[in-house]
Amino acid sequence: MRDTHLHKGLRQQLVRELKSKGVNDERILKAFAEIPRHYFLDKAFAEWAYKDVAFPIDADQTISQPLTVAVQTHLLQIEKGDKILEIGTGSGFQACVLLHMGAKVYTIERQKKLFESTHLLLTEIGYGSVRTLFGDGYAGAPRFAPFDKIIITAGAPFIPQALVDQLRPGGILVIPLGEGETQQMIRLTKREDGTLKQENFGHFRFVPFLKGTQ
Repeated sequence: MRDTHLHKGLRQQLVRELKSKGVNDERILKAFAEIPRHYFLDKAFAEWAYKDVAFPIDADQTISQPLTVAVQTHLLQIEKGDKILEIGTGSGFQACVLLHMGAKVYTIERQKKLFESTHLLLTEIGYGSVRTLFGDGYAGAPRFAPFDKIIITAGAPFIPQALVDQLRPGGILVIPLGEGETQQMIRLTKREDGTLKQENFGHFRFVPFLKGTQ
């Protein structure tokens, strides 16, 4: 895979666009400037990697719109060394952004074909330290819990209790919540007594968060 001057220029253009839409966390912008996003799409569609739109990938999934990735990442309030669980590996781009920002990343994918292809890709492009897991996102990853942060990259009809249980006290869970065409972006902060503080950050559109594996 090649990362040309053209690709680097397109990344800078995308960073400028994200800035114009209110993204001001320099660490997030640096990740977008340095990660070759076209590696995560089929070569025939490489130019779409640097447009601020969602785009279809394998298994009827999508690579999320760059602005959505930036917003969810910002809401996580990442600190270096954070142990983060991502539900919905997809293309792997979101996991790479988290890793780039200094987090330890565990990511779950329910689609076997997508899990296998993304696992190989992450190794090939130098992000092999992302821990990829095949499984049901609703169950989380209890073997590796507790987590400092949890991010769900699919529209959930409810907040899975298993994921709340795997979040450490003081931890943050970011989830698109709702069963319709759009979801509310919710940030939950787990208090020391186990109760949750909930904040709402507007409407977004995601593929549905499905149970089981396939």
